[in-house]
Amino acid sequence: METRMKKPPSLVWLPADHRQLGCAQRSMPFLVLGDKYARAVRVHAHAQPVMFPLAAADQIEDLLNLVDGVMLTGSPSNVHPAHFGATLADRSLPLDEQRDELTLALVQACLAQGVPLLGICRGFQEINVAMGGTLHQHVHALPGHLDHRESPEGSYDLQYGPSHAVRFTQGSAFARWARAEVVPVNSLHGQGIDRLAQGLRALGHAPDGLVEAFEVEDAKGFAYAVQWHPEWKASENSFYAAIFEAFGEACRHRRASRQGL
Repeated sequence: METRMKKPPSLVWLPADHRQLGCAQRSMPFLVLGDKYARAVRVHAHAQPVMFPLAAADQIEDLLNLVDGVMLTGSPSNVHPAHFGATLADRSLPLDEQRDELTLALVQACLAQGVPLLGICRGFQEINVAMGGTLHQHVHALPGHLDHRESPEGSYDLQYGPSHAVRFTQGSAFARWARAEVVPVNSLHGQGIDRLAQGLRALGHAPDGLVEAFEVEDAKGFAYAVQWHPEWKASENSFYAAIFEAFGEACRHRRASRQGL
């Protein structure tokens, strides 16, 4: 009886967050990846999430040769405003400058090499900043804008529940994945896009006009990002799952191309 060899899964690089964990008197540095991001990649992109916890910017080219896609996750931390020519408005908000140093360079490398790239929340903002765009540090303080932050109280189901609608460009990838042009999404962010970088095309907007989804124009491969969190209970949301499925398909295509299959 002929035995078929099972194909190894595509590998998707997820960057680590750098955090101090523990009490104030006895904290230690940790490298952290949220389970919900890794699980969405494993279950819905049908790929294996991998980390390079101490990766440095000068290692990106070599490490990208080992993977089939990159997903830039959300995080409690914000992109430091120095990267888009602004001063820090609120020193109490968490930052992760080590992640900034890696991911802003990683975006450029992915786009140059055509590595499938998916950005979520912080990752969405990282792509915009890496390509020369800017961010609002306090969207809720802008006249005519919604408060896009989650409620500080209540369960995670409440915090990640539907918050506002997003309207997608007719015929866009997001409209196809959602099978609709207007869908409800969650909202858990304080920063948001101010100036969209040249080379990005907005594909979805919140009711207040804030950009919520974009694609990289003329990208060599899959290159999309969203401001909300589709990884949250994607198994219960066919639209959210479809985003990861499309990303996974792009990763499998890259794997096949790299291996000459």
